[in-house]
Amino acid sequence: MARPRRINAELVAAAQAMVARTTDVAELRAAQAVLLPALAHTTLEQTAAVLGVSRATVARLQGRFRQARAAPGAPRPRWGGRRRALLTPAQEEAFLAPWGDRAREAGVVVVAPIRAALARHLGRRVAPSVVYRLLARQGWRKVAPDTRHPKSDPAAQAAWKKNSRRRWRPA
Repeated sequence: MARPRRINAELVAAAQAMVARTTDVAELRAAQAVLLPALAHTTLEQTAAVLGVSRATVARLQGRFRQARAAPGAPRPRWGGRRRALLTPAQEEAFLAPWGDRAREAGVVVVAPIRAALARHLGRRVAPSVVYRLLARQGWRKVAPDTRHPKSDPAAQAAWKKNSRRRWRPA
């Protein structure tokens, strides 16, 4: 069963006043999202069809209108953001600070120990991608590997090049 509507007479009066004085389309839509269900007894789907928005947007507009009335002048919350963040950006920076010293010293960062430390810090398992995204958010970057393998033998490579089948031509 759906939740009952929470549109009282005071809210309707405020919405009617808003419609009469506003020149902003967003404010007009928010007021209409309140007025149509209250006065015309429309459902959210019908209100959405009249306003040309989705059903979820109608509910969002109604909530925004209520919130603007409750705290006038307060900044409107924006859609988006880090809703599922495990740490704040400042906490992420503090967590990575000791690893930065080690990275400058050694010149390389290994993700596995950072992942284990993050799991201990959060008290739950984390995927490797979480650590890679954390490092990217904090401005760490992947450094390209060296151009040659440390165990390579230039003399053996040169000998192979001279004797390879590609260069050999039959007489």
